[in-house]
Formats: sequence, C-alpha cells, structure tokens
Amino acid sequence: MADFQSVTFEGNAWFGLVTFEGNTGFESVTFEQLAGFQSVTFEQLAGFESVTFERHAWFESGTFKGITWFRLATFKDSAWFGSTAFEGDASFGSATFESIARFSSATFEDDAWFGSATFEDDAGFELTTFKGDAGFELTTFKGDARFESASFVNADRFGPLVCAGRIVLSGAAFGGPVTLSFAASRVECRRTRWSATAEIRLRYATVDFAHAVFEYPLTIAAEPDLLVLADGSELAETALAGAPGPGVRVASLRGVDAAHLVLADVDLSGCLFTGTVHLDQLRLEGACAFDTAPSSVRWRRWPSVRFTERRVLAEEHHWRAGQPRAVRGWNVAVLGAGRAGPLQLAPVYRALRKAFEDGKHEPGAADFYYGEMEMRRHAGDIPRGERGLLTAYWALSGYGLRASRALAWLGAGMLFTIVLLMAFGLAQDTPKQTATGTVPAGGGKVTFEIDKDDPQNPSGERFEKALNVTLNSVVFRSSGQDLTTAGTYIEMTSRLTEPVLLGLAVLAVRNRVKR
Repeated sequence: MADFQSVTFEGNAWFGLVTFEGNTGFESVTFEQLAGFQSVTFEQLAGFESVTFERHAWFESGTFKGITWFRLATFKDSAWFGSTAFEGDASFGSATFESIARFSSATFEDDAWFGSATFEDDAGFELTTFKGDAGFELTTFKGDARFESASFVNADRFGPLVCAGRIVLSGAAFGGPVTLSFAASRVECRRTRWSATAEIRLRYATVDFAHAVFEYPLTIAAEPDLLVLADGSELAETALAGAPGPGVRVASLRGVDAAHLVLADVDLSGCLFTGTVHLDQLRLEGACAFDTAPSSVRWRRWPSVRFTERRVLAEEHHWRAGQPRAVRGWNVAVLGAGRAGPLQLAPVYRALRKAFEDGKHEPGAADFYYGEMEMRRHAGDIPRGERGLLTAYWALSGYGLRASRALAWLGAGMLFTIVLLMAFGLAQDTPKQTATGTVPAGGGKVTFEIDKDDPQNPSGERFEKALNVTLNSVVFRSSGQDLTTAGTYIEMTSRLTEPVLLGLAVLAVRNRVKR
C-alpha cells in the first residue's frame, strides 16, 4: 500500500513504469511541477481525490485495475490519459480541467463518471471505449468535446450536459438504446452509428447528421424547456448565456436512411437533403420550419420578378443564388454545401411532398409540389414542348396552387372577351321578325313585318349583351344572344378557356384548405 495523502511535490514527480500492487492514495496531494505516471499500473484502488496538478499531468498508457478516484481533482495544465485502461469504476466527478484534457484511445471497462466535471478548454475522447455507463450528467464543456470514433457499448444515457463549443460524435457507435441530452452550440454526428433505438434531445444546437447510420427508430427533438436531471432538477446553461436562442437547427441529412427518422420541432431552413434515402418516409412532428422564397418584387429589372411565399429547400436557395441575373433574397451556399441543381432537387421535393401527404398535411405538401414542378420546369432533360406546357401551367395558375393568379387571368380574359364582343361579336341591328300567311277572301299572299322599338341606350345595351355572353361562357353555357360569325367564334373560345381558368382557381383554393 502506498499512501501520499496531503503531500506536496515541489519538483517534478515521475513514477513512470511503476507498479503499485496495493491500494494507492494520493488524496489532497499537490503536484507543483510535472506529474508523470506514464505506463504506471495500479493493481488495486487508486485514489487521487482532491488532488491539484499545477503543471502537466501525464497518465498516458497507464492501467488502473481497481477503482479509480479523481473526484474534486484540479488539473491546472494539460491532462493526458491517452491509451489508458480503466478496468474498474473510474470517477472524475466534480473534477476541474482548466486546460486541454485528452482521453484518446482510453478504455473504460466499467462505469465512467464525469458528473459535474468542468472542462475549461477542449476535451478529447477520440477512439475511447465506454463499456459501462458513460456518466456525463451535469458536465460542462466550455470548449469542444470530441468523441470521434468513440464506442458506447452499453450506455443507456449520455448527458444532460452543457457544451459551449462543439460536441463531435462523428464516427462514434452506440450499441444499445440510449438517450442523448445536450445543450450545445453545435453537434456533429457524421457517420455516427446507432444499433438500437435512440432519442436525441437538444437545445441551442446546430446538428450535422450527414451519413449517420441507424437501424431502429431515432428521434431528434428540440427541447423547449431546460433539460431535466435524474433528480428532477434543471440543468443550468450559464455557459451558453450568449447563444442566440434555444432552437435546434439541422444542417444536413445527406446520406441518411430516413425510414426510421423522426424530427420534432426543429428548424430545417438550412438543411441539406440531397442524397437522403427514403425521404418520403421521414416523420415531421410539431413545428418543423423550412426556409421561404423571397417575396419582394423586383420592378427595376426586366422582366420584373416576384416570388410568392412558399416553403423552399436550402439547396434551391443555393442554386437560384448562383444563377445569372439572380435576384436578391436567395441565400448563397455555404462552404461544403456542394452543388445541387433542378435534376437533383425535383425528387427531393417529390419525396417531401409524399411525407407531408402521409402526415395529412395537404397545404404543406402543396408547397413541395410547387417546388417539384419548378425544378421540373428548369431541368435540362425535358423536351422543349413539355417545358412550354409547364411554363404555361405556372403562368396561368402557379401549377394549380395560386388562386389569385388564375382569377387575375380569368378577369383579364372576361374583360377582353367583352371588348371583342362589343367591337365585333354583336350585330349592329337586331334582325326584324316577319310573319307570312294567306288571306282566305282574296286568296293573295300577305307579309307582316314585326319590329321592336329602338333601344334608348344602344351602347349600354351592347355592353349588357356582351357581359351576358361572357358570364354564360364562364359557366359553359350559351347565352342565346344573336351574334355575328366573329362573335360566335369569340364565344366558343371564351367557353373553352374561361371555365378552365375558373376550375384552376377552385383547384388552388381546395389544395390550400383541404386536410
């Protein structure tokens, strides 16, 4: 047994390659210079409770075969536990790491407890293996917390914790059902693998989920209230005091199989969807927000441009912003967003439309149908005739989704029809009626002319007749008015086009209000 309680090491303390066979106690010890425990083996309990390391603490490649205590320890300089093996319980509860802390490639065979610990700088757990519980409840990371390629074999929860920087879980693997609870500025889960059900509850975070793999249902949810600890108390978020807001944003779902993915109350305005598999099976719950098209009008350019408000993918923003003569309001792509054009975006819109339809959200699905049709119209692989047809469909009614556009065209068509009828369609004089009969007494033929009084307001009567013909044409009826040959063709054209415009307006209203 080795007992160094309350000892102060004023110079360098070097225990390299030493084996402590019994219980070892360094409680309340102060290391004023370097503390070297490289490749040291502790056969039984190793107690470093309330220890203060004024300078560098070096525990790399060490082996702790029994229980390990670093509770209330203070590391004022860098702490290195790389490739260290903790075969028993390891507790770093309430420890303070004032500089860089590295546990890269370490192995925790039993439970690892970092509850209430504080990392003032970056903390590295790359390639670390947690075979028991990973206790990071109430842990505060003021820098980045890196868990790249870490393995959580049996951990059923991770957090709740606070991280002012990034939580990097890229390449990490979770072996069992787990709940992750983070209040962090950014969470990176690229190529992260979940082998069981999982729930990720977040605050403040921007999440990068590109190429993540999960075989069972996984939920990413924004937590509106403070995260709650196991004892019912709330997690303090003082490290994120300057953060803009507790909302959660998803940055990328590229390469993800969304068949088991549920998103709840997250912001998808900047999310990259291209390359997502089974996107039509994505479940969106609560208030999931998308970006919108710029709604301002550009009258100072020709042709003038106006975009009606609708849900728009971030990648359409990027594509339109990169086009020649692009108008203001479309967001330029950020570094690493890649390039996606209409050919790639059309199936993405189609899949999201189906997801909204399956969720009985028809108005939301209508916006994605509009986006799908827009991408088809701008795609370079469709024939010119089909593009012309789509352009006409867009111009007349916004793909059957803009009632105001269809009604405007209907009003213009009716006004034009009235003008044409007044100018060319109506006869100048009403045909006179005649009656022919035989007078029995003389046996001669007699002709009777029957006429009406001249109208008092000929121009007003012509307008009334033209309006009557036009209104009847809208509902596909014949007015019964006397028309010239030109007027007959004008009425036929009106009866063909104006009911179609009325039908498009009714269809647009229906698509916006049905459930």
